[in-house]
Amino acid sequence: MEAAVIGAGSWGTALAFLLANRGFNVYLWMRNSELYKEMKLKRCNTYYLPEVKLPPEVKPTLDLEEAVKGKKYVFLVVPSHALRETIFRLRTYLESSVLLVNAAKGLETSTNMRLSGVIEEEMGDFPGYRLAVISGPNHAEEVSRQIPSATVAASNCEETAREVQELLMTPYFRVYTNSDLVGVEMGGALKNIISLGSGIVEGLQLGDNTRAALITRGLVEIIRLGNAVGAKGRTFTGLAGLGDLFVTCYSRHSRNLKVGIQLGEGRKLRDILSDMSMIAEGVNTTKAAYHLSREKEVEMPITEEIYYITSYDKDPRRALKDLMKREKKEEVEDIAFDE
Repeated sequence: MEAAVIGAGSWGTALAFLLANRGFNVYLWMRNSELYKEMKLKRCNTYYLPEVKLPPEVKPTLDLEEAVKGKKYVFLVVPSHALRETIFRLRTYLESSVLLVNAAKGLETSTNMRLSGVIEEEMGDFPGYRLAVISGPNHAEEVSRQIPSATVAASNCEETAREVQELLMTPYFRVYTNSDLVGVEMGGALKNIISLGSGIVEGLQLGDNTRAALITRGLVEIIRLGNAVGAKGRTFTGLAGLGDLFVTCYSRHSRNLKVGIQLGEGRKLRDILSDMSMIAEGVNTTKAAYHLSREKEVEMPITEEIYYITSYDKDPRRALKDLMKREKKEEVEDIAFDE
């Protein structure tokens, strides 16, 4: 059995490792030639996942055609801003009836689209392909160490979701299915915004009360925008919603949390990002979600303040004061859990 993983960051490498353990020969594609040389020689991704030794079944490659041609399963693990170009490039080499599994989280900033929408737009009339996403509280550092974890496979086709479930299920990686593709994607994308906020709270040296309030009200915003674009409210109480939100707001592995902490400590975003080798998707997602909320006329005050902090250098303490001084409201007046 053969599969392709497109993107050799931490999560892409962890998925390649997982698929190899499931018996696949995995072609792991990357752009970076230095990373390629290192992974070929040392059998390790010291840039992104230094603790994991790659099994021989994982085959690094710089050749996109070699990676995907003839493969029935192609996992997409590239940053949101690179997804459209990547699909445009690999579409030529794909087999008909290929199963594309998007494992990245985010929204496209130029269009505010969910990533499955970007894939569908670029695939166009490609014959017979199938599409699914996976999302959940899945830090690569722990999945690659075979620490028990769980995720959600979502597709508009239940049979496709079950196929992905079968592909990835192991004694240490449990996979659930969900037919709410929109909700699973929105939960995975929007939680990164609240993770930035959680980090800001920590950077400001505020307490557990503040963080708990921010995360809880952040979940309300996620549900609001999710409802507005067709997601099912109950999806956000599951792994791809509350589960992913919890882990990314507290885990030491969370890149968005780390960015938020530094923002709370007073650093400017441009300086923080210049020091990072990995992508913090929450920054771009905040911009897309802010504009999408305006388009859909959805109230998202926390997202709005984080947008002003990340895009216009608004002082985080001022943002917090503005949130606390908002008009009085009922707690759950405008969110829907039942369809």
